[in-house]
Amino acid sequence: MYVVVVESPSKAKTINKYLGADYTVLASYGHVRDLPSKDGSVRPDDDFAMDWEVAPQSKKHLKEIQTALKGAKSLFLATDPDREGEAIAWHVREEMEKKNMLNGVDVKRVVFNEITKSAIIEAFNHPRELDNELIDAYMARRALDYLVGFTLSPVLWRKLPGSRSAGRVQSVALRLISERETEIEKFNPVEYWSIGASFDTGSGVMISTSLTQLDGKKLGKMDLTNEKEAKRAETIIKNEKFSVAKVEKKKSRRNPSPPFTTSTLQQEAARKLYFSARKTMQVAQRLYEGVNIGGETVGLITYMRTDGVTMAGEAITACRTLISEQYGEAYLPDAPREYKTKSKNAQEAHEAIRPTDVARRPKDVAQHLDEDQQKLYDLIWKRTLASQMESVVLDQVAIDVASAEMQTVLRATGSIIAFDGFYKLYHEGKDDAENESGDEEERILPDVKQGAAMKLGEVNPDQHFTQPPPRYSEASLVKKLEELGIGRPSTYASIISVLQDRNYVRIETRRFIPEDRGRLVIAFLSSFFERYVEYNFTADLEEKLDGIAEGNIKWKSVLEEFWRAFIGSVEGIKELRVRDVLDNLNEVLGPHFFPQKEEGVDPRSCPKCKTGELSLKLGRFGAFIGCSDYPECTYTRQLAADGGAAEGSIEAELDAGPIELGQDPETGIDVTMRKGPYGVYVQLGEQEEGSKKKPKRASLNKGQDLKEVDLEFAMGLLALPRDVGLHPEDGTMIEAGIGRFGPFIKWAGMFVSLKDDDPLEIGINRAVAIIADSGKKPPRALGMFPGSKKPIAIKTGRWGPFVSLGKIRVNVPKDEDGETITLERAVELLEARAAKDSKVILPKPKVKAKTKAKAKTKKKAAKKKAKTKTKKKAPTPKKTDSETSAVPATDSSD
Repeated sequence: MYVVVVESPSKAKTINKYLGADYTVLASYGHVRDLPSKDGSVRPDDDFAMDWEVAPQSKKHLKEIQTALKGAKSLFLATDPDREGEAIAWHVREEMEKKNMLNGVDVKRVVFNEITKSAIIEAFNHPRELDNELIDAYMARRALDYLVGFTLSPVLWRKLPGSRSAGRVQSVALRLISERETEIEKFNPVEYWSIGASFDTGSGVMISTSLTQLDGKKLGKMDLTNEKEAKRAETIIKNEKFSVAKVEKKKSRRNPSPPFTTSTLQQEAARKLYFSARKTMQVAQRLYEGVNIGGETVGLITYMRTDGVTMAGEAITACRTLISEQYGEAYLPDAPREYKTKSKNAQEAHEAIRPTDVARRPKDVAQHLDEDQQKLYDLIWKRTLASQMESVVLDQVAIDVASAEMQTVLRATGSIIAFDGFYKLYHEGKDDAENESGDEEERILPDVKQGAAMKLGEVNPDQHFTQPPPRYSEASLVKKLEELGIGRPSTYASIISVLQDRNYVRIETRRFIPEDRGRLVIAFLSSFFERYVEYNFTADLEEKLDGIAEGNIKWKSVLEEFWRAFIGSVEGIKELRVRDVLDNLNEVLGPHFFPQKEEGVDPRSCPKCKTGELSLKLGRFGAFIGCSDYPECTYTRQLAADGGAAEGSIEAELDAGPIELGQDPETGIDVTMRKGPYGVYVQLGEQEEGSKKKPKRASLNKGQDLKEVDLEFAMGLLALPRDVGLHPEDGTMIEAGIGRFGPFIKWAGMFVSLKDDDPLEIGINRAVAIIADSGKKPPRALGMFPGSKKPIAIKTGRWGPFVSLGKIRVNVPKDEDGETITLERAVELLEARAAKDSKVILPKPKVKAKTKAKAKTKKKAAKKKAKTKTKKKAPTPKKTDSETSAVPATDSSD
């Protein structure tokens, strides 16, 4: 009997079919151990000793592996073929050794790049030992991330309340996004002009040209700086006679891009499919692990975490055969194309991402895939095939039209696709900077002879302004991180997700915009931990981690070098006062939060008292902007760049104090609109002096037009949540309201966000449709927590299914289905969460009432018995004075 361990149950199921009855294939369900989430799990003073803890949910899976190993000949660790896969295999082996389950058992590592029968059989025929260098690299990376998180984050929380944790690589990505935003804010548009002119070639065919030379000098893009210079150039052109001075013709070739790596797949999926990096990897994972085709589970693509661009020889041969058959010999190069990676610090030895069999065309497998899988498989298939196709051939033509003695020259350019080559199948997407240079748009120019006269048509001066650099998209951010050598292909999706989850950045129109909270954090880190958010430092550290994986550097020496300098920086900042931190941030972020709007007007002047100065303040819930004359002046506003409220506007009036909207028709209590540190809200009444009870309040939605806020609108907000109507499926009430994340509807304990609908106006039909479109399901009751009357349910939230117990929430692991979670499994997940987080307190088993009463009765009886004994006991006779004073004689002779 042979035991095989992989990560996921779906992968286990597929491999089990290929290996046969002699093999037991079990899933570890991802990592089985990790560093406990508490201080001291990595101990630098003890030679970087690390404490590993088995996750509660993993105990069951390890027990299954342990049971299967009884009497087994071999243990094959067949986890993913990368650093994380090697680490999972190592953790499993370590746990089995601790249980003394490997005596007489041959332990081997098996790796494969695709889940197909031939690849699996081949891999099991050539097992190897575990790669100790990869394991060392994993431990070094894990220790670094832990030490940074558990050392730096507490400092951040103390010095900058309201901030979240700071990650080693995420902080550098946040710096990129924030610095780009600063560039945009500081950008000053520069005016420039271009001159276009049309010419008649004499045969009735017009060509469009652009001015490239004036007064005998080459004209740069920005050389015409104003309208006056443009008009002068226009006049010169109109007064000249032109002829064809030069005709240039040349052929150019465009070669196909290599097959996908992890980062290029994420970039292209973002450009063409609008997939996030996380979604791309989730869909790719499903294609890798396999889909059911004709009753057999087949992996459709090779392993999706790689920065290699090579392909196996048989895959290249299959591509060339298909190209020849489907597109003809003209589209097949004379020799196979070979690619080498250009990315900095590429270290993976895997193949590029490609179909496991290019003969499975997208249309052939479409019926077996969902929509997202179809799109991604189609992209991978086309890119792979195109990478082995013939180049595109372009006929490029440039015509110079000049005045006498070449004093004024205008140029026309055009190109024709002479042979479409790989364009027959695939065009690569472009990022913003690349798009500025234009694409090889086909523009045919007429055949003209040198010296031929050209008749001037229209002359068009055009005004332009330089544009700021574009904000990062997911595609361009991944590309930039890869160029800088920061992070690794498998980490880009998690880097981006963490920044969004911590509310450090948001995405608008598929672009990253740093939140002010994120800018505060990165300003703090850049000011006091500058070295650790430098691009070169982070990239150099990544190189050292790669050096560990290659066996060139000892992992503990890298940790020692990093830790010695890092802990010194942390100790130095601990003594810094919060006031010093605020003063620094006020200086660094002043231009952002207080931009100069008018000459001679202080942008920090308080709009309420007119004498105080605005600056950053810290409260219980984070930073905000307040007046220096507090408490005399109570002006505050949200932490946001000041757009400068126009004088006489509602915003300016709110800055001065509450606006009365009227009185509640039922109670006669005043209703007002106010502005607080976290936005505009309406309020019913005032807080009574000495009372802790706050008056009822309701926040306005972001972007709400304040002119539309009247008494009726305010009363509607204050009445939320409101009943919308009964759901037709179960007859339970649907409610609409506004919460901390914006407007929502609630049904059966489930919340669905409203994007374009007003919670004050939404009707029952629309609410039911939104619930159906959300794909969310009502909570599924599992039962009571053992020994209590607290119900456990499976609910669906923004990030997928989770276990709910009162206010406690635990996400269902990604490799598990929320529909199949049992009460026992839910209790496991809750206990695992409680073990990691001391703030999570699970219900204690209650003693049954009868048992309590019985115990109480017994206690009473015992007390009564004790009293009775005391009463019946005979009193001790009192001693006489002579008895108490007498002392027995002693015999001195003794």
